[in-house]
Amino acid sequence: MIDDLYRGKGISRRDVLRSIAATGAAAVAAGELLGQFVNKSTAKGGRIDVHHHHMPPGLTGPAAPVAAGAQARPTWTVERTLEQMDKFDIAVSILSLTQSGNIFYDNTEKGRAAIRKGNDYGAKVMADHPKRFGLFAGVPLPDIEGVMKEIEYGLDTLKADGIGIYTNDNQGKWPGDPYFEPMWKELNRRGTIVYMHPLAPPCCSKLNDSVPTSMNEFDFDITRGCTSILANGILHKYPNVKIIIPHSGGTMPMIAGRIKDRYPTDPVHAEYIPNGVIAELQKFYVDVAHATYPYPMAAMLKFSHPDRILFGTDYPAEPIESTVSQLPGLGLSAKLTRAIERENAEKLFPRFKV
Repeated sequence: MIDDLYRGKGISRRDVLRSIAATGAAAVAAGELLGQFVNKSTAKGGRIDVHHHHMPPGLTGPAAPVAAGAQARPTWTVERTLEQMDKFDIAVSILSLTQSGNIFYDNTEKGRAAIRKGNDYGAKVMADHPKRFGLFAGVPLPDIEGVMKEIEYGLDTLKADGIGIYTNDNQGKWPGDPYFEPMWKELNRRGTIVYMHPLAPPCCSKLNDSVPTSMNEFDFDITRGCTSILANGILHKYPNVKIIIPHSGGTMPMIAGRIKDRYPTDPVHAEYIPNGVIAELQKFYVDVAHATYPYPMAAMLKFSHPDRILFGTDYPAEPIESTVSQLPGLGLSAKLTRAIERENAEKLFPRFKV
């Protein structure tokens, strides 16, 4: 093939191969050079990370699986977190409770106490470093009385930036269930930002499918949470609530067309989608934590409005590199990159605007 291309042009096969080798070496060198700058944000003031977990002492749930051969993830500390934030030019992280649904969502007084302990700890971190941290206060679903109390405490006393929930209540209900209507009414009254983190539901947390639950079920349950909210009219009835979903939307952007075609056709459900299913789903804000690979980004960028895409890392469950290192190869415009890294979040959290 090479000989055919260059025959008659006075270029030998050896010359071509030597050129290819040199080009490859140059590409590697360029990649290494670019790698020196991958940590730096293009946004003035540095990145705002909306998907960043804190791990209150004594409230750690089951550890996420570590890949074979990988080092165990270190214990979370404020000092180590700030070190990582500085390394990757993250100016602000909005803290949320980590993957501990079995502790927080047990529908008992113990769950209420655990949520309160976690929120108090997050608020102290925020108070100690007010320019570096925000907070999504957790609530103890499905304990609706406890939820209402913690919304008031988290927003009024702790001055949290929003409320954090999981994609299901660990008891067989998803967030759009009518049972949670009082929660959404109150969040709407307050114009609250809600961060919805995935949690594998009891039905699917111990499948005999030979892979970690986090590989599949977290992103699948993002979609379940979204469709529960959609089909129960939460997005339509409570327009003052702004809901953030993680991981470039999980599987939702990729099957949005199927969701549209399978949406219930009765009159009540029709009232919830005055502009169609897709327009309702596009009301979600989406972070890109651990989902800046070309494949999920292609679907998400085609689906989401550019002003609703946010930067996130899922630290410490994921190393920050798994999100940041993919960004330079996506070919995003400078304007969109700045919007994702900081400017869109500044509109949601104006106290961090520079």
